[in-house]
Amino acid sequence: MTACAIEDGTTTGDDEPADPEPEPGPDDPAGAVGTGPAEGARAPEAAVPAAPDETVLPPFVLTADGAYGARLTAAPVPGPGTAWYAERWTLDGPEPYAVPLPTDQPEEAEAQVLPLADGRVLIRRRVAERHTFSLLYPTGPGTGELLLGAVERDALTLLPPSPDGASAYALAVGAYSTELWRVAGGVSGPEHLADLPGRCSGGVWLDRAGRLLALDREPAGGGPVKTVAVDLGRGAEMTPLLQIAPDSDDRLLLADPDSGLLLIRSDAPGHDRLGWGVLGSCLPVRFPECLRLPGRTVTPIAVQPGQMLMPESCAVALRIDGAAGGRLGLWRPAGRRLHQLAAPVGWLADSGVWSRDGVLKLPYADGDTACAVALLEMPEEAEPAGDASGRQPSGAPVNPPVCTPVPLGQAPLVGRTAPD
Repeated sequence: MTACAIEDGTTTGDDEPADPEPEPGPDDPAGAVGTGPAEGARAPEAAVPAAPDETVLPPFVLTADGAYGARLTAAPVPGPGTAWYAERWTLDGPEPYAVPLPTDQPEEAEAQVLPLADGRVLIRRRVAERHTFSLLYPTGPGTGELLLGAVERDALTLLPPSPDGASAYALAVGAYSTELWRVAGGVSGPEHLADLPGRCSGGVWLDRAGRLLALDREPAGGGPVKTVAVDLGRGAEMTPLLQIAPDSDDRLLLADPDSGLLLIRSDAPGHDRLGWGVLGSCLPVRFPECLRLPGRTVTPIAVQPGQMLMPESCAVALRIDGAAGGRLGLWRPAGRRLHQLAAPVGWLADSGVWSRDGVLKLPYADGDTACAVALLEMPEEAEPAGDASGRQPSGAPVNPPVCTPVPLGQAPLVGRTAPD
């Protein structure tokens, strides 16, 4: 099943290079109120990224390839209260369908689910002072459950699904360090992999093998948040990845391993802005004017894969939250234009996946259907003409420096200023 979205708003503007100096004018968002299509009204939220000690998974989680999804959903029960259970969506067939995975006891609302590439669903439950992990899978009319083990920590949060489709990881944030755990896909039960210095959050995969993990790290003694790369193939070796200005908070939101496109949130321009860069590139990080929407929060949710060495051609889907409700945004770095669309009714916000040929799949569940996918394409865009200043959509300087590609750990994105 498909649904159409009508484009009714377009924002344009030139890219701005990274600049640690504040920009004039009252541009800081004062806050936003979003309306989740499946949840009703949400409380107001500040238009700032999550605190350094938070890693937040969306309520509907997709595998890295978009073949499966999982969420907690509610079953009707008599009287007050809600009975929650896990639900798996299959999205790679001719028609999407959902499989309920209820167990003997209802789930708690704070449980987390994460789909694996083989169709099983990992669930994290809080039981007293422990976090237990199990794999759920359909068995005819019932639900099978394989207990993996437990971790005794005050707080433990699942990271986004690994690209390998078989492993799952979690963070336990302490006062001065962060524990990295592999909770599924290991030899036997949850495995403690490393103690990472500082307070880490986020979680973005930088490769297709599930080896290179980017985390946003706050130093143990306080200071600006910077993104680091953790190499799971080398004992969780940590190297700097993103540093735009010495005192700026720089967070990595999304990455595409094929093109090297990075979506970044940083206050290097003077306040929090959404920008983009290219992994290992000598070009400056860009902060497009079209992505600055005062009073609204713009969050990237999916990047088009398969655009080898062409980061500016990648289509990007974004969620736009504001006082008027939630919307969908479509944008390309080369286009200088943000297309604002009405999101499908019942869209499971923060979830979506692009195909290699540029089709965006948005899972939704409305009053008429409990499992459906809306298919959208990037609107046609005219080729932008370069101006006399040489500020083409790539944001490249007129005479770009000669660069030699270097390994990831040796190629942090350092803030630079391009000529106007």
